[in-house]
Amino acid sequence: MTVQQEISAYLDECGVFFFGTVDNDAPVIRPIGFQLCKDGQMYFGIGTFKNVYAQIVANPSVYICAIKPDNSGWIRVSGTAVFDDDPALLDAAWECMPNMKPVYESNGWEMGMFHLENAKATWVKGFMQPVRTEEF
Repeated sequence: MTVQQEISAYLDECGVFFFGTVDNDAPVIRPIGFQLCKDGQMYFGIGTFKNVYAQIVANPSVYICAIKPDNSGWIRVSGTAVFDDDPALLDAAWECMPNMKPVYESNGWEMGMFHLENAKATWVKGFMQPVRTEEF
């Protein structure tokens, strides 16, 4: 199992996670819930019409944080977003979110798919006990 697969499974367990970007010189955090793991790589999708997409294009440094529903631990992940225009990724995204495809299509919206490079993940047990850090 790759580190990305482990992180993906952890995020699935957490459900919603928090995704941070930079807007000019200020941090911006928002909850999101979509990510997928394909061929051992973890991918995220963001609507190209959204401010968050423009923020990633301007500054690809991103941050993710998620906490387990039972509060037993959390994870933080930082890295550089790298967009990937492989149509198979978008097809995989629509398989995960079939209700979103018609919304995007009817509005003429597009989704930008990306993965993380130069990334680091830290798993934390309980409130403040880091148990593992991995770079990928």
